[in-house]
Amino acid sequence: MRRYRPFILLGLAGVIAFSTSSMVYRWLRAQAFASQAVVESPIKTEEIAVASYNIPRGATITPEMLKTAALPTESLPEGCFKSAELQTLVGRVATMDVVQNEPLLQAKLAPVDGSGGVAAILDPNKRAMSVAVDDEVGVAGFVKPSDRVDLFATLETEDEDRGVVTKLVLANTLVLAIGTEMIRTGKDEEAKPVKVITLEVTPEEAEKLAYASTRGKFRLALRSPLTKDDILTSGATIDTLLNSYNEGPERGQGAKPGASVQLIKGKDVTLVAF
Repeated sequence: MRRYRPFILLGLAGVIAFSTSSMVYRWLRAQAFASQAVVESPIKTEEIAVASYNIPRGATITPEMLKTAALPTESLPEGCFKSAELQTLVGRVATMDVVQNEPLLQAKLAPVDGSGGVAAILDPNKRAMSVAVDDEVGVAGFVKPSDRVDLFATLETEDEDRGVVTKLVLANTLVLAIGTEMIRTGKDEEAKPVKVITLEVTPEEAEKLAYASTRGKFRLALRSPLTKDDILTSGATIDTLLNSYNEGPERGQGAKPGASVQLIKGKDVTLVAF
């Protein structure tokens, strides 16, 4: 019996090795099938409406502005429009800028029963008012819709001491739209295109804007989008303009320079001006 013991042990080792390798092989095969199933499982997508090119704020949507794109169903944004709802978007007005390939959302469109154009994006408590400008007044064409501007008016006052005054009359005013109008400057002259800027103002600001545009001259100043605070000013006159960058406060108050001498009395020294 001792003579067959090595062969018995060798056979048991072979059986154990075969069983172990079979188990490992079956486990690896199962893992391979599982990973293959995960890779090959398709991702569910759905066609939704997106912008075929940039749509500016206040624009009326046309069929050329729309196209569809497939997005994962689980990642669809709230308020998007499915491909079957594409025609319902035609005629709607964008209340915000929509960039190319961006999904069109209900939150970025004016209500269906609302009016289009500038009226759709206008604050209910404000008014849209247009003024004719040239390149000098309109910041050389750098102003565009959604920018904010300050308006400075130059008027001749009834106060003889002040004369002509330039004053900041509107601050942080939203530009709604920019366009052109045909305006006739003379009776026999042909109408010429003039740039028109439409601003969003309150009724009180509309009165100031109308007065400034008919009574005197005005200028627009483009604001940085980071500028939030408004600065109070007292207006610029000929005196404040000429007193800019003076040497001292006495000169700045309009006093004329005069002669002065030192009066020495004992240990006291006094400066006497004439």
